[in-house]
Amino acid sequence: MFGQRLRHIRRSRGLTLAELGERVGRAPSVLSLLENGRREPKLSLIETLASALSVSSAELMKNQPPSRRAQLELALAEFQHDPSYAGLGLPPLRVGARVPSDVLEHLVALHAELRRQRTKPTATPEEARAANADLRVQMGERGNYFEEIEQAAAEALAPVDYSGGALSQGMLMSVVSHHGFSVRYVHDLPRSARSVTDLRNRRIYMRQEPLGMHTPRAVLLQTLGHFVLGHSAPADFGDFLRQRIEANYFAAAVLVPEQAAAAFLRSAKDARDVAVEDLRDVFSVSYEMAAHRFTNLATHHLGLPCHFVKNDEGGIIYKAYENDGVLFPADPTGAIEGQRMCRQWSGRQVFSAPDKFSPYFQYSDTPSGTYWCTALVDSGRERGFAVTLGVRYEDSRWFRGRDTTIRTTSACPSGACCQRPPAALAARWEGMAWPSARAHSHVLLALPSGSFPGVDEADVFEFLDRHAAS
Repeated sequence: MFGQRLRHIRRSRGLTLAELGERVGRAPSVLSLLENGRREPKLSLIETLASALSVSSAELMKNQPPSRRAQLELALAEFQHDPSYAGLGLPPLRVGARVPSDVLEHLVALHAELRRQRTKPTATPEEARAANADLRVQMGERGNYFEEIEQAAAEALAPVDYSGGALSQGMLMSVVSHHGFSVRYVHDLPRSARSVTDLRNRRIYMRQEPLGMHTPRAVLLQTLGHFVLGHSAPADFGDFLRQRIEANYFAAAVLVPEQAAAAFLRSAKDARDVAVEDLRDVFSVSYEMAAHRFTNLATHHLGLPCHFVKNDEGGIIYKAYENDGVLFPADPTGAIEGQRMCRQWSGRQVFSAPDKFSPYFQYSDTPSGTYWCTALVDSGRERGFAVTLGVRYEDSRWFRGRDTTIRTTSACPSGACCQRPPAALAARWEGMAWPSARAHSHVLLALPSGSFPGVDEADVFEFLDRHAAS
């Protein structure tokens, strides 16, 4: 972008490379490298060039093309680095001044359509479940701890002098602005998006309201995480899921910083009083994020394997993780999303507790061992979801609620624990019941295609058009 702006302004001043070189004391070949994007300029040279061209340094360094022609040249150069172009086996195309702009318009439009058609949609739910299963295995192998993302989060916090506790709004905005973005809160964000980022003007657009269990702070940091972690447009649905998990991890690692959270948890373990709700309250995050964050840090810092589950009142699993050996129900591909958990597990028992919005504790005897779990129905705007964190029986001694007397026995997922009604009950009603099933038409649908599944690109582009002028 700098090279394009330099060439545009130089030509608008009627200067050759040699003439500008004389003014700034540089060889024309050096300036040619700058204009072609093959060399990064030093700050001192940028200031010298700006002075010689009678413009400000900020004008020379603007992150937007100086003209439609420059925008087309940049787009064509970017497309030629795309795998879809490389797969055609064509030689690189150099765009000289004699190539008409309308030819560039056609080439860029053709490349955009080629990229769109090559974008791999997830044609079936089976592919999505397989991608989820693969990612869950990778997370389990690492104890759900990603050192490189922890480091990125620590570096993001370094300039704001974070010292502990909940991240203030001022610190959060400093983190965002440090990475060159501003935040705009709007009321007309496309319904299919949690946020929209204008990369040309470096603006992040959001609603000033929670999205289910995602607070505005979390959504903002999840959005920023994509750029801090160097994500590009997802190549397929598996890539999309990986990026989403990494961005969510980054947001949690900024809101619940590793060093402060690990020290807090070690102190709680020493006191035999570990509690997810304390982690939630100290760092002012949702219960679900606190439970997720615990799984990031528990094995690495406390030596505690654990499991996490999010399910609805009917027991349908939406998210889950384990590295403590607990057996989740799974389909033949190993996917657990959409499976129904045992009615004896705490994630279902909590819904019948006297106070389901307070922590519920129980021990569960299962085919893979006995586990202690704490579950809570998160009181967010989403319909009732229970969030469960569990550990092996021998590790329960470190947790608040270990003295519970509630204990259940489960033969699931392979036993006949609760997949069929009790024999006497079945004998009374077998063949005499005809329930009208709730429609599940969504199971017949393919997952949305595109780089960002489920997002309506037309809505997003119209939204950006409306707001770009302001």
